Amino acid sequence: MDTRIAVVWNPSKTDRETLEEPLLAVAGPADIQWWETTQDDPGAGATARALEAHPSLVIVAGGDGTVRAVAEHLAEVESDVALGIVPLGTGNLLARNLEVPINDVRAAITRALTGEATAVDVGWVEVDLPEGTERHAFVVMIGFGIDAHMIAETNDDLKSKAGWLAYVESLGRALQASEIIPFNLSVDDQPGRDEDGHTLLIANCGSLQGGVTLLPDADPSDGELDFLLLSAEGFGEWMGTLKTMAWDNGLKRLLTKSDDTVDSDSVTHGRARALTVTLEEPRPFEIDGEEIGETKAFRVSIQPGGVHVR
Repeated sequence: MDTRIAVVWNPSKTDRETLEEPLLAVAGPADIQWWETTQDDPGAGATARALEAHPSLVIVAGGDGTVRAVAEHLAEVESDVALGIVPLGTGNLLARNLEVPINDVRAAITRALTGEATAVDVGWVEVDLPEGTERHAFVVMIGFGIDAHMIAETNDDLKSKAGWLAYVESLGRALQASEIIPFNLSVDDQPGRDEDGHTLLIANCGSLQGGVTLLPDADPSDGELDFLLLSAEGFGEWMGTLKTMAWDNGLKRLLTKSDDTVDSDSVTHGRARALTVTLEEPRPFEIDGEEIGETKAFRVSIQPGGVHVR
């Protein structure tokens, strides 16, 4: 059992007592230090201060943004300190993909304290925004298209009341805002190629809320990223896209225990360690469920085993 624990927690998601009671019950005698996130510091600064005390475990308690900020700093400094997750957000995407208990603080804390650490890859993206180029880590997925529009269109008040179901309410507006555009895609060391589509997702993990799996081959520990390009237009193509994703790459694949991913005219899958994307028109861009602005270009790479998650 770890005896020196650092807790980086988002006070907008919970109070300290909700975390402290089960943590003390499970950890027993331990040196526990608490580090709050703020609007100005979503987690990186708190994690940096926490590491100065040389903990054997960092527990992050918060939503996807807090988890990403803490993981980003651990990966950036190449720390081998184990990371535990107490998911308290709307999506909790990394936790879902790693099967960390959701809506059960004590169970999540127990796993953080007693589970085996797994090396999880960290993606990095350099994205060109109107105010300049920014570099960010991601642990789940990034991209432009329907998901980014959906996030931008989601009502925050509804999200606080309905959770991830609020994204469904914004889906119709996202579909209307997502039009097919030309862009250039370079994969690993290959020459760039011209593509057309309305959505490009680059993922370390493949599953979303509600049990939806967009990229069935995505493995957060395989040292590669998976990507998905969608270009469906009109009712017929969308029905074909849903069949490809829900049946061919979903239930049918599960029933037949197949390892083959099916593509179609409007659905393309791929794998890479690095990608470069240049768009002719700016599009909203999201990182792990957070829309950060519009971009016309971004570059992606992967840091294998960047964090060690329990």
